[in-house]
Amino acid sequence: MISRLSLADAKAILQDRLSFADGEEDGDYHLNPDFKDDLDKRDFKPAAVLIGLVERNGEAHVILTKRTEKLSNHSGQVAFPGGKIDEDDASPEAAALREAWEEIGLDINEVDVIGRLPDYYSGSGFLIAPVIGIVSSGADYKISEDEVEYKFEVPLSFLMDPANHLLASKFFKGRDRYYYEMPYEGHYIWGVTAGMIRVLYDRVFAHETA
Repeated sequence: MISRLSLADAKAILQDRLSFADGEEDGDYHLNPDFKDDLDKRDFKPAAVLIGLVERNGEAHVILTKRTEKLSNHSGQVAFPGGKIDEDDASPEAAALREAWEEIGLDINEVDVIGRLPDYYSGSGFLIAPVIGIVSSGADYKISEDEVEYKFEVPLSFLMDPANHLLASKFFKGRDRYYYEMPYEGHYIWGVTAGMIRVLYDRVFAHETA
């Protein structure tokens, strides 16, 4: 497991190891290999999320939200701030920052983007760019009640501990579908969000726990 991790240490690790080749990707198909057979047959919607890291009491935390029940996609689920990439977004990074502003009132000037993970294919039909940014500890927030029920933060050390990555499954459309779940203090982190967290662990922090 990873002990308390300061934001400075987390940033240094990310800047050292956060890289991937052009065309490289990840997705729900790692736990459900048959899903990869359908990638060329589906029209995936481009989306972006912000994996925001902020320091609290000397420790790096990850910003998450609980989506409202009235949303059409992933309603009621825990998620990173984010959404569809619009045609006028200059980049996935711009889309992630715009969505964070719209959903939780996070000013783009309070975020230092340091990179991103490979695009992530979700079983729900999105191709997601996970953008990673360092958020000022003094940033203000204003929750959009139409999209977000509440915002919360989880220690990065908890999310990067593989002992907290529980494998679960549901019977869906005639077969078992597997996913990670990471319950934390009454918050149920699972599915696509947990999948991207697992990718962050595998690609960047895995040898910190070896």
